[in-house]
Amino acid sequence: MSTTSEPGLRVARPPRPEAPGANYPFSAVLGMADMRLALLLNAVNPAIGGVLVRGEKGTAKSTAVRALAALLPPVVRVADCRFACDPQTPDPGCPDGPHPAVPATERRPAALVELPVGAAEDRVVGSLDLERVIADGVRAYEPGLLAAAHRGVLYVDEVNLLHDHLVDLLLDAAAMGRCHVEREGVSVRHAARFLLVGTMNPEEGELRPQFLDRFGLTVEVTASRDPAVRVEVVRRRLDADADPAGFAARWAGEDAAVAGRVAEARARLDRVVLTDAALRQIAEVCAAFDVDGMRADIVIARTAVAHAAWQRRDRVSAEDVRVAARLALPHRRRRDPFDPPGLDEQRLDEALNRAQEEHPDDPDDSTGPGRDPGDDAGPDGGPGGGTTPDGGPGGGTGPGGAGDPAGDTGTEPDTGSTAGIHPDGGTGSAAEPSDPDRPAVPEDGASPSAHPSRDAHPGGVPHPVAAPQLGLRARLFTVPGIGEGVPGRRSRARTGRGRTTGARVPAGRLGALHLPATIRTAAGHQVARGRAGGPLRIHPADVREAVREGRAGNLVLFVVDASGSMGARQRMSAVKGAVLALLTDAYQRRDKVAVVAFRGAGAQVLLPATASVLAASTRLAELPTGGRTPLAEGLLAAAELLRVERLRDPRRQPLTLVLTDGRATAGADPLPRAARAAAVLRATGAPCVVVDCESGPVRLALARRLATQLAAAHHPLPTVTTAPLAALATAGFAAERSVR
Repeated sequence: MSTTSEPGLRVARPPRPEAPGANYPFSAVLGMADMRLALLLNAVNPAIGGVLVRGEKGTAKSTAVRALAALLPPVVRVADCRFACDPQTPDPGCPDGPHPAVPATERRPAALVELPVGAAEDRVVGSLDLERVIADGVRAYEPGLLAAAHRGVLYVDEVNLLHDHLVDLLLDAAAMGRCHVEREGVSVRHAARFLLVGTMNPEEGELRPQFLDRFGLTVEVTASRDPAVRVEVVRRRLDADADPAGFAARWAGEDAAVAGRVAEARARLDRVVLTDAALRQIAEVCAAFDVDGMRADIVIARTAVAHAAWQRRDRVSAEDVRVAARLALPHRRRRDPFDPPGLDEQRLDEALNRAQEEHPDDPDDSTGPGRDPGDDAGPDGGPGGGTTPDGGPGGGTGPGGAGDPAGDTGTEPDTGSTAGIHPDGGTGSAAEPSDPDRPAVPEDGASPSAHPSRDAHPGGVPHPVAAPQLGLRARLFTVPGIGEGVPGRRSRARTGRGRTTGARVPAGRLGALHLPATIRTAAGHQVARGRAGGPLRIHPADVREAVREGRAGNLVLFVVDASGSMGARQRMSAVKGAVLALLTDAYQRRDKVAVVAFRGAGAQVLLPATASVLAASTRLAELPTGGRTPLAEGLLAAAELLRVERLRDPRRQPLTLVLTDGRATAGADPLPRAARAAAVLRATGAPCVVVDCESGPVRLALARRLATQLAAAHHPLPTVTTAPLAALATAGFAAERSVR
């Protein structure tokens, strides 16, 4: 079929970038020194590879990113080129080309293109304009958002919620600097070099490691707990809402100063010297943190050079390397989804000092000929006596100066994750809470309750359990049948990607064209349409869309028995280990997870449906055991959660895993009530799996009876993490075998 060089292929108008609206001034963003520094360093040198901003909701992540575009130098491009070709070095394969040797030019602001989480693939990369193909008989390519973002900023809010196939497209474009489109018989290539900026809330899920590594830098942001800072943030926000133009005018001078400094640092970039001593420090740091590959070394080197240029120095110093490592390593040192983010700064300093001690003859790079004597700037970019990105002259009393309640003149500490911070203010491993009032776990792994039995606490007094075994491999559970789910990697479903299994009339905008079905439909109408020869006459009503079958992500609901009977004989430790293995499997298969626990007198939703397996593991690790077993309450809580989630996300199929020994001891008539609750959960239609946690020589087979009541698959706990073979959670699968 046609390529971009064939006559007759016309390029349609590209989509306009998403309008970011009236930008909040960058200099008015209070605090968040690491975030602002990372954004500015990428503005100085886009080759760093972009920024990932992780943080809790409501921390001005999106506001700062949208404001960044106003600080970038304008772009000179070939006039009327929809792919923003540089007139100095135009793309020889540009679909709008070939361009003349001396083309007309135009000067435009740098583009800020926002990629919606729910964007379709053809909106991202572009596609064949099928309407023009059918109506006009012309093969026309419609560019996507990657073309619009060329030489600008591509911003993905909630990047962790982006579908896998869109992530793959961004990976390819970011790695190659080009977008290659093969759709409906048309092959198009165009340049797509952009500054990739993503924001995310870790509570909603983590990114795949492959995508995480593509971001050059990452920062963690949290809202200030200083009341004075919070008051000033609210005051600025209200002022901006009341008078946007006036507020922007008040900060225009500070923004202009920062933009000028970005341009100055870009001009200085090629003059900055990266010494052998600095390279050895970079290599020492990356080796000390055992990072994979060489991308981290390259990113740190580029970031250190950009930081030196930003600080108006001509040589890279040890401080530049330290700042670069703080921004480039936290997301590269994680080995699994349960590793807390962050960086051990003491270990970082030790690596830098070790590099200096091993090469004592290296010149001290802490100062250089390009350093201004008055430059005493913190990593947020504000030189002493100069203008800070917070706004206002350093040492002044204007916004962002010495009178700024934030006092943001230096490096903010890298706080990392709060997963190991406990309600009492202490810190420690998420799996082993540092509560001084709780008995320590013996070194032999025996449960602290091996001395006094947990069953002796009917009042529900919580007890700790031994740390679960990590690194277990989980059995695969899937939902039976073929659903209509969201793209993932667990159960069979009809999705936008996968093998073609049929054709259908498109309900809205056409997705993937099913050409044979379209031709077959049109063939029966050729006589009525007066065709005696020549090309096939196709009407829009003939078009058929391909139906594809792939894999979908599910909602995996964990219903965990945390009663006293589960605390005995190390059961809860084994249960937590199994759940952690299942959570790892859910992370890899792009599922949502939810956790319901029951103990004492009732049940509790420990974690609503979320894509964050780290949050689930943290809640699970802190889960105590003790008290009676309210099995009925736990099953009813699970049924209610499924009802609510079906309203919120109807396309995501649920899968319920009940981990219990099957006992029911709380309330009146506990076993009959549990049977009625099982009927309620079964009526939801959600496939269930009962993981039998009973152990010991004498077994009551209560969990097997529960599996029969739920029409669920029944699996003893040891088989959940030791059998590598797949197992289906089919309704009635275990019911026929439950009485063996």
